[in-house]
Amino acid sequence: MTESRLMLAGQDITDCCKKIIPGQNEDLLLSQLQSLIPDHTIKLALTGDEWYRLGGVVDMNNNRIANDLIEWAERTYLECGQNLQTLIDYSIEQQLIATKQTGKTLYFVVQTGDLAEEFSLIEIDKTHEVSDRMLVNQLIPPEDLEEFIDPLQPFCIESFCFGHSRYTYRRKTDVKMFMEVINERSPGEHPVQRFMDDWNRSSAGQKHCMSDDWIIRPFQNTGRFGETNINVEIINTQKTNLPQLEDFTGKKGSALSNVLNRFDRQAGYPFAWFFYMIKGRQVSTYSAEAVYRDISNDFAYLPKRDEAVLRDWIASPYNA
Repeated sequence: MTESRLMLAGQDITDCCKKIIPGQNEDLLLSQLQSLIPDHTIKLALTGDEWYRLGGVVDMNNNRIANDLIEWAERTYLECGQNLQTLIDYSIEQQLIATKQTGKTLYFVVQTGDLAEEFSLIEIDKTHEVSDRMLVNQLIPPEDLEEFIDPLQPFCIESFCFGHSRYTYRRKTDVKMFMEVINERSPGEHPVQRFMDDWNRSSAGQKHCMSDDWIIRPFQNTGRFGETNINVEIINTQKTNLPQLEDFTGKKGSALSNVLNRFDRQAGYPFAWFFYMIKGRQVSTYSAEAVYRDISNDFAYLPKRDEAVLRDWIASPYNA
């Protein structure tokens, strides 16, 4: 496969999400996204863990007061003359309820070439809104607006849903282009880039598509001086329960080779044990050291390309 540019606008994905009411699975969304890019194959690589964020405001009769709790609280606080007690009294009198958005992020992958980094990642949130708490806990009223918006000791109530679930487009990442930016900012070779480079030159890269088992996800965090840092991480999407490879005491030669080959077969591609060693805790680094001792003593069960990757790691270890 030669690399081909993915022509898919974010607005098209947004429109697609708005037209679909989520069901028990994501088959309908997947088919609609596929119809937007008939020359490529799109697949759902991962469904993330559940998260939640602040929702809106409703009354006891389920009437919508506001979609955005933060915006409503700040605006109403000003309308109350910046008097917190007035805002509290009003919220209690109206028996207002705060809602929350719960959701999971869906990660879709579109492979655009043969190399590990030649794919695009599409992130779509699947959310639904539920009641969370009374807006004000009368027993422990808030002391400032921040605590009013997100109290430490809320008066929680039984949850009930508002409307139906929805899909919301988050972002699309061309991994190859994104990694070019990351590499420019990285003082040395970024471990995620090295992971992909090692994949491309190993037996794994010759036999298997990396995005079938691993995705590259951008993220941001705040530095110690308050600055926003953009970075990237590798996430394993494999659903197979693979064994832990930790104790290599006394294993060498064919015995060691058999253990690693068995792991590779279960993972579905050659040299898998190496990449699970680089990322995660599935495989101990003792495995690489044991294999290196073997190949240094004329055991030749690794292909030359994998042996070269291993020797480079021994000379300069890294974790992704």
